[in-house]
Amino acid sequence: MTIAITGATGQLGRIVVEKLKEKLPAGEIVALARNPERAGDLGVEARRFDYDRPETLAPGLAGVDTLLLISSSEVGKRGPQHTAIVAAARQAGVGRIVYTSLLRADTTPLSLGTEHAETERAIAASGIPHTFLRNGWYLENYAASVQGALAHGTLIGAAGEGRIAAASRADYADAAVAVLLGTGHDGKTYELAGDTGFTLAELAAEVSRQAGRDIPYRNLPQADHAAALAGAGVPAPFAEMLAAWDIDIANGALFDDGHQLSRLIGRPTTGLADGVKALIG
Repeated sequence: MTIAITGATGQLGRIVVEKLKEKLPAGEIVALARNPERAGDLGVEARRFDYDRPETLAPGLAGVDTLLLISSSEVGKRGPQHTAIVAAARQAGVGRIVYTSLLRADTTPLSLGTEHAETERAIAASGIPHTFLRNGWYLENYAASVQGALAHGTLIGAAGEGRIAAASRADYADAAVAVLLGTGHDGKTYELAGDTGFTLAELAAEVSRQAGRDIPYRNLPQADHAAALAGAGVPAPFAEMLAAWDIDIANGALFDDGHQLSRLIGRPTTGLADGVKALIG
C-alpha cells in the first residue's frame, strides 16, 4: 500500500506524515510538494507536485493506492487546481481519494465553501472511491489574533456571540490518519469539528486567564473590523474576507455539535485552554 499526501510540507501535511510514520513503514508514504527539497526532513519519498504545472501531477501519483488531497492554500485557485489533481488521479489509477473539505461545504455561507463543494463534485464524478473530511476551523487560525491581543490588550472581531467549534490541526490530522488506514469509510462524508464551541469573548477570557491580565473582546462592525485588520498589515482583500467570515460565524457557520471528529479519533478534541496555551507559547 502506498499513501501519498499533497501539501506535505504544509502545516497539516507535515503532521499527517509524522503520524503515518508511526503506523506505516516510511517506504509506503509519499510526500507530494511543489518544492520537494523542502520535504527532505520528513524521512519519506518526496515527489514534485506543482498544482500549477499539470504535467507534474500524474507522474507524481504513479503507483499511489490512496491519495490524501489536502486542500490548496491558494483561495480562489483551488477549483481548477483540485480539478486537475482529480483528473491526474484518474490517469494514474489512484484507488482512493480522501479530501480535506470544509464543514458543511455544500450549505455553508462561508465564501470558502464554493471551491470545496466544486472539488467534492469533481471527486464524486471521477468514479474514484472517496471520503470527504469536512474540517471545521483550526484553533491555530487564531494564532495571529491571540498574539495581537497580547500585544495591544484587546481581541477584536466581528463574530458577536457566534460559537466556533474549533479543534487543533493535530486532531484533524488524527482523523485523516484514521480514515487513511481504516476500513468502511468509502463514500462517507464526515462533518468534523471540536467537541465544545466557544465565542470570541470566551477566547479573550481564556487568553486573559493565562496571561494574567484583562484582555477584553471588542466586537466591531464588519467594515471596521476589515479596516482594523488592514491597518495591522493584512492585505485589504484578505482582511475583507476575514471580516465577512466573522459575520458568517456570528450566524453559526462554524458551530457543530455532532462529535464526529472525536468519534473518529477515539478521544476528546483539544479544548480551548490547551489550544490557547499552545498559541501563547
